[in-house]
Amino acid sequence: MSLGGLLGEETGAALQQVRTEPIQQRSAARLSGLLDAAAAVVDEVGFDRITTAMIAERAGASIGTVYRYYPDRVAVLHALHERAIVRFRQRVVDELGSSTLTSWWDAVDCVVTAFVGLYRSEPGFRIVNFDDRDGAPAADAVADAGFFARRLADVLVGQFDLPAGDELIFRLEVAIEMADSLLARAFMTDPLGDERFIDESRRVLHDYLDRFYGPHALSILTTAP
Repeated sequence: MSLGGLLGEETGAALQQVRTEPIQQRSAARLSGLLDAAAAVVDEVGFDRITTAMIAERAGASIGTVYRYYPDRVAVLHALHERAIVRFRQRVVDELGSSTLTSWWDAVDCVVTAFVGLYRSEPGFRIVNFDDRDGAPAADAVADAGFFARRLADVLVGQFDLPAGDELIFRLEVAIEMADSLLARAFMTDPLGDERFIDESRRVLHDYLDRFYGPHALSILTTAP
C-alpha cells in the first residue's frame, strides 16, 4: 500500500457539513475563511463556548454568511474537526515520506511527531477532541481511529512485514487511543506541549507495541506451530 493510501477516499470530506456546496473560487475561499475563524475562536474560548456570532465577527462576515454554509455552530465544529483529521492524515504522509524508516517503530513515531506538530502549529487543532454529546461525533471519532488504524496497519505490513490481521489493527487502535489521551493532556494548558507527557506517550506506545512486534515477539510468532 502506498503512503497516499493513509489519506483515504474521504480526503475531501472536511466540507461535508456544508449546507450549500460552494462551486466558485470566491465561495470556497469564504468557506475556508469561516473555518479559519472558527479555529482561532476555538483556541481562545474552547469549543463549548463558541458561537456562530463569534465566528462571523472573527471572519469579518455577516451571521447570514455563516448560516448560508452551516445550519448551526455544531455543524461548523464538525466541519472543522473533519478538516483537522484530513490535515493530520496529510501530515503523517509527509512525515513518513521525509523520514528514514528503518523499523516499524520509526513509522509509528512519525504519527506521534505529526500529531505533536499539528498541535503546535495548526490553529484549533484541539478540535480533534471535540465530542458533541447531543449528536454523533463520538461514533465519528471511533470510525476515524478505526480507519487510520487499518491504513497504518497496511503500511506496517507492507513495509516491515508485521503479521497482518485483526490483531494488528486492534493493537494500533489501542495505541492510537493511548497516544490521543496522553497528547491531549500534554497540550491541555501548554500550547507547546508538556515534554514529559509527549516523551511518555512515545515510551508507552513503544513498550506496548514492542511486546507484540519487537524482535523477541516476532521470533516467537514465526516459530510457533
